[in-house]
Amino acid sequence: MRKLERSDLLSLETYAAQRAQLRASAYAHKRTRTLHLGDHFTLLFEDRITVQAQVQEMLRIERIFEPAGIQDELDAYNPLIPDGDNLKATLLIEYPDASVRATELTRLHGIERRLYAQVDGCAPRIAHADEDLDRSDESKTSAVHFLRFQFAPADIAALRTGAVLHFGVDDARLPLRKTASPTLRAALLADFD
Repeated sequence: MRKLERSDLLSLETYAAQRAQLRASAYAHKRTRTLHLGDHFTLLFEDRITVQAQVQEMLRIERIFEPAGIQDELDAYNPLIPDGDNLKATLLIEYPDASVRATELTRLHGIERRLYAQVDGCAPRIAHADEDLDRSDESKTSAVHFLRFQFAPADIAALRTGAVLHFGVDDARLPLRKTASPTLRAALLADFD
């Protein structure tokens, strides 16, 4: 999947004029790329559209219009765009109550390295977490992680012929497994083009 370039972005003025419509469209797109893995774990699978929406919002919020600043944002977010043999996702660990969240993030220390993707008939693919920087410390995990699921050619070939795709957490503290819906599977399959 092609990375974003400055020429792909709207000016701040143009984005402001179209923002409501663009955000509604991006939100609808994100819904088709979201998997609620459990009550408290959500995977948002990133692609060029989700990343462009994020970059446009960051440029707007930070009022960035200088070429170097725009390039910094592109350099920060482009790694979230799939490379053709992987899926990239943002993991959100969500507990609405702050005290429960603090307790659970401590209890689940390191859990981001226990997530996996699995195509039926193939080996599980353990997520590579936070390759840009470690978001956890010695005693607790973060509420947000960036994941890469690297697939073998056989995995991708099986998906293209209709194999089912699962995601899960292989950890006794919070064992989870969920099958991607046909809509999500179709959206993710396009990431391998």
